[in-house]
Amino acid sequence: MAPELRIAVLDDDLEELERVRQALNSLNETGAEYFTDAPALLAAAKRAPFFDLAFLDVYLQDGTGIEAAKSLREIDPETDLVFITASREHAVDAFSLGALHYLVKPVTAAGVAETLRRREAHAAARRSITLVVNRQLHRVYLDSIVSVQSIRHLVEVRLTDGRCLRVWQPISEIERLLDADFLKINRGVIVNMNEITSMDLETCSLSDGSVLPVKQTDRALIRKQYSDFLFHELHLMTASKRGDRK
Repeated sequence: MAPELRIAVLDDDLEELERVRQALNSLNETGAEYFTDAPALLAAAKRAPFFDLAFLDVYLQDGTGIEAAKSLREIDPETDLVFITASREHAVDAFSLGALHYLVKPVTAAGVAETLRRREAHAAARRSITLVVNRQLHRVYLDSIVSVQSIRHLVEVRLTDGRCLRVWQPISEIERLLDADFLKINRGVIVNMNEITSMDLETCSLSDGSVLPVKQTDRALIRKQYSDFLFHELHLMTASKRGDRK
């Protein structure tokens, strides 16, 4: 079963907050969390699982939704942002933060429905897996994973934003969820080949600074698999450039 979206709504206008609540409820998103000040939202944002989607009013009495969004991005770069405002004055700032959508007040159910449609399309464009973290389902995008390592009785999933998720699932179960971009370089060690910065006979260096040992008995096969991956990526890049010239 796919995890429900964790949605945040920030607006100090109670009437507008209620409009968004009614719109989300009409779309069966009844578990959203509502805030009237940014500090409360940001405190809640630090709890796992992180927010999948955040509706942020641009104009707040204690600051702006733009400022809140920047802080939210520091907590979790994967949270999709939607800005709510009475004008489009801050549209450039909003989209510079990679905003998913921009809703003009009064918010309508149709506008919220379009936001959810965009969010679904955005998520579908990136493959994700669902992990159990602290007994909660947690959606993780494959392209945000640096490595997966079995450490004693748990599995550590290291992400590109510096976070480390400790997962109580067998690594064999997680391995089945990964795609062809991932390479097993040792017993209980799987890496995202897109995040490899270098590989020599004995070690594999990753984008997060970690250096992991390559299994001695399989070194030739592992290096061949990585070389094949690089060749495939180079082929795709070359084909793309040729297409651009046409």
